Amino acid sequence: MEYILNDYHRNLSQEDLLSDIKRVATQLGRSTITQREYEQYGKFHPSTLHRRFGSWFNVLEKCGLQPSRSKLNISERELFENLERVWTTLGRQPKYDEIKKPISEYSAGTYEHKFGSWRKALEAFVAYINAFQEQETLSPSIDLICEDDVSNDFQNSNKNNITHKTKREISDRLRFQILMRDGFTCRKCGRSPMNEFGVKLHVDHIIPWSKGGETLPDNLETKCEQCNLGKGNAFNC
Repeated sequence: MEYILNDYHRNLSQEDLLSDIKRVATQLGRSTITQREYEQYGKFHPSTLHRRFGSWFNVLEKCGLQPSRSKLNISERELFENLERVWTTLGRQPKYDEIKKPISEYSAGTYEHKFGSWRKALEAFVAYINAFQEQETLSPSIDLICEDDVSNDFQNSNKNNITHKTKREISDRLRFQILMRDGFTCRKCGRSPMNEFGVKLHVDHIIPWSKGGETLPDNLETKCEQCNLGKGNAFNC
């Protein structure tokens, strides 16, 4: 068996790196290329270019190529919602190199461009989540349960509507707060995407909404899809 060292890229000049970007664009016949395309056809890893130039947008700009995605049309909320999905899928804080397709709709460079750095993007996301948690806890909305939201059996046994302090729907951000609190782990069986690929987590009411349960952190818990299926309005399932 022959042992061969990988190429050492640390001391490459900017010209060498940018030249390879242009080569891939020419090879593909494109006026722009994505990080995923460059990872497939380029000599170097996109993270090398990120460290050298700060973001993928900067790389393309220095090469005279068009942006692979609009810098202006992605809102902070879209980026935060995407980060929620990635964080939930992994069951932990995502790393810079993990923010790419297929797990992430946007690249890490998109977050860098929007917030100045990947760390600042994470800090903004945490502030966004925490601000929502305070609002959700201190200012619950008032809502009456609709008859359509109650099972026929429950309607027959209790003709009076229950007055709720909160809405029935669990918002994405509140759901994420509960997942974080529970360590992205099913409270019933202990399964988690951190140690088992493909585990899907749900957040559900402990005391069902139709039986008077509120959509508040103390009445919400994390369960995997298997444990949550078939729960219905039963208690302590």
